[in-house]
Amino acid sequence: MEEYSTFVSVVLDLGFDKPLDYGVPNLMSPLIKRGMQVQAPLRGVLRTGYVVEVKKQTSFAKVLPLHSLCSEEELLTEEVFELALWMSRYYHSPLHQILKTVLPASIRHQTPHKEQYFVARAASKETLREACLQLRMKHPSQARVLDRLLLADKGIFLSELLEKADISRSPIESLEKQGLVRLEKIRCDRSPLIGEEYFKTQPKELNEAQKKALTSISEALEAKKFETHLLHGITGSGKTEVYLQAIEHALSLSRSAIMLVPEISLTAQTIERFRSRFDYKIAILHHRLSQGERTDEWHRIRRGDAQIVIGARSALFCPVRNLGMIIVDEEHDGAYKQSEESPCYHARDVAVMRGKMSQAVVVLGSATPSLESYFNAKSGKYKLATLPTRATQASLPRVHIVDMKKEHAKAGGFTSFSEILIDKMKERLKHGEQTILFLNRRGYNTSLNCKECGHIFHCPACDLTLTFHRGENTLSCHLCDFRASPPPSRCPQCKKGEALKYHGIGTEAVERSVHALFPEARTMRIDGDTTKHKGSHEKLLRTFSTQKADILIGTQMVSKGLHFPAVTLVAALNCDSGLHIPDFRASERVFQQITQVAGRAGRGELPGEVIIQTQMPDNLTIQQASGHHFETFYASEIESRKMFEFPPFTHLVKLTFSGQDAGKTHLLAQKFCSRILLPTSYFLFPIVPSGYAKIKNMFRFQCLIRGPSVYTINHAIQQALTHIPLPRSIRLHIDVDPLSTYF
Repeated sequence: MEEYSTFVSVVLDLGFDKPLDYGVPNLMSPLIKRGMQVQAPLRGVLRTGYVVEVKKQTSFAKVLPLHSLCSEEELLTEEVFELALWMSRYYHSPLHQILKTVLPASIRHQTPHKEQYFVARAASKETLREACLQLRMKHPSQARVLDRLLLADKGIFLSELLEKADISRSPIESLEKQGLVRLEKIRCDRSPLIGEEYFKTQPKELNEAQKKALTSISEALEAKKFETHLLHGITGSGKTEVYLQAIEHALSLSRSAIMLVPEISLTAQTIERFRSRFDYKIAILHHRLSQGERTDEWHRIRRGDAQIVIGARSALFCPVRNLGMIIVDEEHDGAYKQSEESPCYHARDVAVMRGKMSQAVVVLGSATPSLESYFNAKSGKYKLATLPTRATQASLPRVHIVDMKKEHAKAGGFTSFSEILIDKMKERLKHGEQTILFLNRRGYNTSLNCKECGHIFHCPACDLTLTFHRGENTLSCHLCDFRASPPPSRCPQCKKGEALKYHGIGTEAVERSVHALFPEARTMRIDGDTTKHKGSHEKLLRTFSTQKADILIGTQMVSKGLHFPAVTLVAALNCDSGLHIPDFRASERVFQQITQVAGRAGRGELPGEVIIQTQMPDNLTIQQASGHHFETFYASEIESRKMFEFPPFTHLVKLTFSGQDAGKTHLLAQKFCSRILLPTSYFLFPIVPSGYAKIKNMFRFQCLIRGPSVYTINHAIQQALTHIPLPRSIRLHIDVDPLSTYF
């Protein structure tokens, strides 16, 4: 048996919480590093894992040998590995689960690089010309190959040559034997940016507020000092230009940058702005890329070929070299929080931690900062920079609050459009200007019920009403994707068909209404139904930005970050529905949504107008949002949070228990929570059904824990887990710092 001088602790890509020790064969010992992907035996089967520690001894009397290295480079850089360890502790998630989040699947599974045959000249151009003349009559197909090669700069891909010269592979092989051409395999870059062309732009002149913000960020970059800056600028205040010039400064110091955007719909415009300034130093990372594209982008970043990384939340974990800056644009956005699966991390908070570990500058930008970030800025933890005016000569849009109860009374029933909105839309169409209509509900109707017996059509697997999609003629569940197609024509309870009635409107119904009101208008809809396919976001947004449509109807995808200079009218059709949710963040979310939607209007030279349709015109949150009074809203909301001991004054952890048997699940939740022992400064809320009490046939119960330290709460949960192991039939989901305390 081989004696080992080196041992490793390996986290296997399985459901084990703890790392296992293995001996490192002597031949492998000089190559082994922390963060490497390895193959290790477990119960006679080879498993993939990651080296978490290299050490000289082990506490086990007998260990199995490590089988092999998957590659000779560590997939996890030291910096990203330390971040993963912190995430495991803070978000109470097993390390193997964290590593699945940190490393793209294509990298974990070693997706191969794409290779293609390339045909290059093996002789001088003069030699090829002479050969071409000799072959023209006897072997015309070979002559056509040489014609193409003489036109090409360095060579041509085989597939392209076969198509353009209209030949088989045989003449190429004949020319190769004659020593005139060379056929070789080369690696192809599947970057999503290849083939795209952009107009070059120059840095814009900054106003005084922008200069002050940029100077503060630049000083931290030069000092190689970790700092978090909150850039609070009203919509259209030129935050992106500050980002661009700050990144330019980071590049001049030979440092890299990560730019996070909350939605894929924002990546297209962000890429366009960055590519017009920075050429090919950019890499893109988001889940709509193919496995191959993601693999190639990740390796470009790893090699140092890309110094700017743009992407959604997972781009935060890329192996960028010499990180100098992380920008989190629209930092308040809920899309930065992963809530459905473990780890339930918030990319904004993890970005701050990565910045701290890398001695990098973190910039959080928003017109409506989260209360937590603004509180940190006000208390001196973050540096605050304010951009109070729009960057161009544009002024903030004029806002009209419309009482829809009065509009319904005037119309003699329900209507989606107020009189003022119809008049304003007519004006825009007449002058060739654009309109955005915002409604955060997709589909045609939001429910179907029976007027006779009151039966409501629910998803059989979820606690949710079914939404009618007219285009597909289906009743659909937006939680589990259950579909009833075609929709029932009779009530299943009273068996009557004429009593069935659809209620509520979605974006599909709004689009149909717009067609009825304005038959000449060119409309476009952006929601979850129209953006299912790869590239659909970019295509639709490009179409609208080139003014090939007059009216854009959309969900929250159109409410933030987008810049359309020709949009002079924006309407929020039903902005107050979120206020009815029993969640302490409900007002904050509605304030952010209204402000962000309003910010899409009047961003060019033409003045903008915003119409807010609501059943609650006197609501304080709606009034404050319509006037862009963030400071006033913050002052009242932070007092409420302090009074009830909610974040940012404390931390919350949400425990959700789910199982197919409601009684057993509730009983176990009670038993488990009774074993969570906490100091007196902590509070355990009662167990209640979740907002969605049933999803995919799983009944859900939740409880909240409130207290000053996440680590103390996590320790108490871990102690409870050792006393009460969970049966396989019941799942416990732990969400640290949850965004929603209701759903």
